[in-house]
Amino acid sequence: MKIAIDGRAAKWYRGTGIGTYTYQLINNLNQIDFLNQYLLFMPQHAPFERQLRDNFNTSYSLDNNKDNFWEEVRIPNILSDNEIDIYHVPQNGVGLSQNIHCASMITLHDIIPLRMPETVSNRYLKIFNEDIPKIIEKCNGIITVSEFSKNDIAKEFNFPKEKIFVTHLAAEDIYRPLNKIECKNLINKKYGVCSDFILYVGGFSPRKNILGLIEAFSILLKHYKKDIKLIITGKHGISYEKYKKRAEDLKILSHVIFPGFIPLEDMPLFYNASKVFVYPSFYEGFGLPPLEAMACGTPVIASSETSVPEVVGDAALHVNPNNILKIYELMLSILEDRALSLSLINKGLIHSSKFNWKKTAYDTVDAYKSICNII
Repeated sequence: MKIAIDGRAAKWYRGTGIGTYTYQLINNLNQIDFLNQYLLFMPQHAPFERQLRDNFNTSYSLDNNKDNFWEEVRIPNILSDNEIDIYHVPQNGVGLSQNIHCASMITLHDIIPLRMPETVSNRYLKIFNEDIPKIIEKCNGIITVSEFSKNDIAKEFNFPKEKIFVTHLAAEDIYRPLNKIECKNLINKKYGVCSDFILYVGGFSPRKNILGLIEAFSILLKHYKKDIKLIITGKHGISYEKYKKRAEDLKILSHVIFPGFIPLEDMPLFYNASKVFVYPSFYEGFGLPPLEAMACGTPVIASSETSVPEVVGDAALHVNPNNILKIYELMLSILEDRALSLSLINKGLIHSSKFNWKKTAYDTVDAYKSICNII
């Protein structure tokens, strides 16, 4: 097969779930596939950062000077090679040209803009509503990241389930157990945090339930007598002031830290140094941070809703994200029960190891073959 992949998200959206997915898909296809020919579309003057094999070629997309990722990738690549068998657009299909003459595959990670439109930006919501129905009509197959999302997509768009392929995500190799004391010392040196802390990673969208986490943490502070902080990582978006104000109103702002965007290389430090990782999201197509935390040997509390139980299995404590009191109780249990904490650490390490990017790559090649009717 000759396969074209839109790789722009691997550069322009790195640090997000879609950017990580695109980067790791290309990286691992490069490691496992010696037979098929690949054409990667990358941003102008921005080659893929890993050495590519001889069966990988790169075509450079023009920069369009947009200030928003979705506006940038919405402009399609020009697919002039008539020998391409299948073209894959990983960023929810946005940017799939309507004028191609080969089979097309998109990765649709979730349909959050349809389920919770109030939790996405107006710009992305507009693009999703205008483009995705046309893209799904056009494409020959869909890859998604969980069985939950597969059922959600099939039901919403009446798309045949046999043409929707599930390829789970995985924690990147940088997420592994490290010396926790050394990690705490480095965080203290670089970020000025010297206390024990509970960690949240995963973006500032309202669907992530950060307000609920802050409220649960405020209850914890009344009952847990040791010094503990709550670290909420992520770029300070439009919701930041709301979360900060809630912490102020609860009189716990001195215990809630918003360090902003954390460089990828520092994320394993935070996961390893944290006492508990909490992920109380209302809705996820997959939810990668709990697996990253598990891979670092950190006990996890995770939402019982949508795809999250599929991802974390029995290696995390499940909680209804609407139950603030229960979130508090589970945090306190892990902090005070060493045996419970160790049990979750061991389960998490075993469970996270079942997910790996090479399997994602193999499953993706199988999906390409299925759509191209290759046995």
